[in-house]
Amino acid sequence: MTANFRQYLTGWGPAEHGDSDLEHFRSGLAAPQFNGVVRVRSLDAAQQLTATARERLAGVPWWWWVGPDSPADTSAALAAHGARELTTIPVMVRPLDQEMDPTEPPAGLRIEAVTDRGHLPELVRTYSASMGVAPGLESDIVRVESQRRDNADIVRLAAVLDGRVVGTTVVIAAHDVAGIFIVHVADTHRRRGIGKALTAAALRVGQDRGMRLAALAASPAGEPLYRSFGFVEVSQYRLFAFPA
Repeated sequence: MTANFRQYLTGWGPAEHGDSDLEHFRSGLAAPQFNGVVRVRSLDAAQQLTATARERLAGVPWWWWVGPDSPADTSAALAAHGARELTTIPVMVRPLDQEMDPTEPPAGLRIEAVTDRGHLPELVRTYSASMGVAPGLESDIVRVESQRRDNADIVRLAAVLDGRVVGTTVVIAAHDVAGIFIVHVADTHRRRGIGKALTAAALRVGQDRGMRLAALAASPAGEPLYRSFGFVEVSQYRLFAFPA
């Protein structure tokens, strides 16, 4: 599960391991979602690790993700060295051999796999709003998306209504897990069952790819929906940032 999540994050930029205990990535995009630390293997030199991270990620906004694959004292060590905790995100999983109740999409809605890179800009334009990304970054996000080294593992889904993309999600099928990311419905089309249709389609992708589990990091708004599909919380990510 954590390997799948790390793959998603590091796909935004070169993943850097080096000879240290610090695993981080840097896309260069001016949004913290696309730069950061995804794991630290040891806290033997916590002060040096935090200094190294700040040096290597200088000049871009970034986050430090603390999950179950980092040492238990990582959060305390970051706080002791000046980091501020931003939020806690529940990690939820669901076995893919569990039966799913039939889901009827809203009338006229189609869930389509985006296989043509020419349609990628509309997908990015739709989900970037949910990520708090400035519109001026959309073309750069499209470039990074199209060049991800793990595109063979990725299925991008678009919810299409009246010829327009009104919702998105991305599935990464890797490490025996279908990681579900960026489940987003446009503000003007919420509470119509589109998020439910996207989630059901993402689960089917995982089943079709032969994955064992589906996993996601849930937003407060999305958590009730995922619980209705049988997802349960198994862990958390704690998100930290250092002052500029």
